[in-house]
Amino acid sequence: MLIVLAGLPCSGKSTLALDLGRALKCAVLGVDHAEAAMWRAGVSQSAPTHHAAYLVVGALAAEQLAMGHDVIVEAVNGPEQARAQWRDLAAQMNADLRFIVVECSDDDMYRDRVEHRSRIEGFPEPTWDGILMRRAAFPPWIDERLTIDSVNSRPANVKAALEHLKEERPEPY
Repeated sequence: MLIVLAGLPCSGKSTLALDLGRALKCAVLGVDHAEAAMWRAGVSQSAPTHHAAYLVVGALAAEQLAMGHDVIVEAVNGPEQARAQWRDLAAQMNADLRFIVVECSDDDMYRDRVEHRSRIEGFPEPTWDGILMRRAAFPPWIDERLTIDSVNSRPANVKAALEHLKEERPEPY
């Protein structure tokens, strides 16, 4: 199964991804981590590293799926091109695809997360104004998905995600 966690920066998707990875004992691959590693290795931030990071994570996810493992991909996944990449990969690997979108419905809590987060070495942290701009421009989801609100407790969100992942899905037409 290819599990794709999506949502704006600081929404709580990394936390949920790690919690799910522990519960499922599977790899968690973060696009931001891949991009930051490229920069630390000396690749210029002016290079198309964002797109490259999605491709690197896609290649690593394909290897996990080829070995018969579930894999979690964690990234904003805002543009349709990113979402299509995961649909295409799942189809190529004959893997079940599950999207989980993580949101934070409490703007005060969300802003506090943004202003106090420091997570990935070498990766610029987003600003609250930047998050608001991205949220206003974030494309709507058309794919089947579970939406998780990170205001809820971590155990409750993990439970909801695990239940969603166990659900049988109808065969595609």
